[in-house]
Amino acid sequence: MAWITGGLGYILPFLVVLTVLVFVHELGHYLAARRNGVRVEVFSVGFGPELFGWTARSGTRWRVSVVPFGGYVKMFGDADIASAPDSGVENISEADKAVSFFHKRLLQRVEIVAAGPLANFLFSLVVVSGFYVTMGEPFTSNEVGKVLAGSAAERAGIQPHDVILAVDGTPIERFEDLVHVMALNSGTPVEIRLRRDGRELTLPATPVMTEEKNVFGNVQRIARLGISGGTPEFVRHDPASAIWRASLTTWNLTVGTLEAVGQMIAGRRSSDELGGPITIAKMSGEVARGGVVALINFMAMLSINLGLINLFPIPVLDGGHLLFYAAEAIRGRPLGQRAQEFGFRIGLALVLTLMVFVTLNDLGVIAFLKGLVT
Repeated sequence: MAWITGGLGYILPFLVVLTVLVFVHELGHYLAARRNGVRVEVFSVGFGPELFGWTARSGTRWRVSVVPFGGYVKMFGDADIASAPDSGVENISEADKAVSFFHKRLLQRVEIVAAGPLANFLFSLVVVSGFYVTMGEPFTSNEVGKVLAGSAAERAGIQPHDVILAVDGTPIERFEDLVHVMALNSGTPVEIRLRRDGRELTLPATPVMTEEKNVFGNVQRIARLGISGGTPEFVRHDPASAIWRASLTTWNLTVGTLEAVGQMIAGRRSSDELGGPITIAKMSGEVARGGVVALINFMAMLSINLGLINLFPIPVLDGGHLLFYAAEAIRGRPLGQRAQEFGFRIGLALVLTLMVFVTLNDLGVIAFLKGLVT
């Protein structure tokens, strides 16, 4: 019985997180579709058979479905939940064309498709801004507190009370900025600009890659300089400043994620760091133990990743649709039906392959197989 109750401690927060993020994403599509006069037939949180739902006066069937991993908005003219066009969509009445997604102008379709990921970014921006106004933004001084003996920082000549100003040209205003920069480092040398006794110095340093286990038991390779900062404080901002600082946080996380993906593709970062549903469930459960505020903050960070992933130019995802629309803008007409169907099949295969990979990664199967051949 203990494993059931323990499992619920992960499953319930995971379902809450996933449901909120899926709802936000699909609500973006829904509102943009309605704004452009498209008839929305189904708004579903989850896939498969309906658990419960209701039909609004607009004709939209709002429902919660059995399989809670994702969701969709089915618009008039869609053949399936991936928004592939129905084969008979061209042979409909003028009245139906007026409410059909596929008969809207190109920019209208772009707006509807892009609205989902943008809703995720906006959700994160609103939540983080709210935190910065009410609780404050975490701020740790960029002054070095301690330097570990034998560390990369000690070999570079960094001393306690040095003030870190920049790393490889990236400004460091607080210790959290340094942590962000080092999280993307793969053991390559860096130039550290610092202030010591009123004068500026530039010191070369080569971070040491260390293997550490996170709270879930997964091994991660992390670049370490071997310095620590002071005690973090929380600085509250006025609404305008909070929105600006939250925008910077959203931007940095987005760029950092893209850089990490690029490093994986280039082979400079291990794909073992990729996590799937099991990892997200574990993280949701662990974060939920810190309270509702921690869970909401986690949702905001995860929302950025969800919005970004959906913008990847892979057919089936929103980014794939936008890729087709870019081709349509260049050609002056949509891609042929067969080309789109072929693209959707490739996209679906890629997404399913990735899902299988990250799930096996979560279960430790990939690491086990690597151990057999190394």
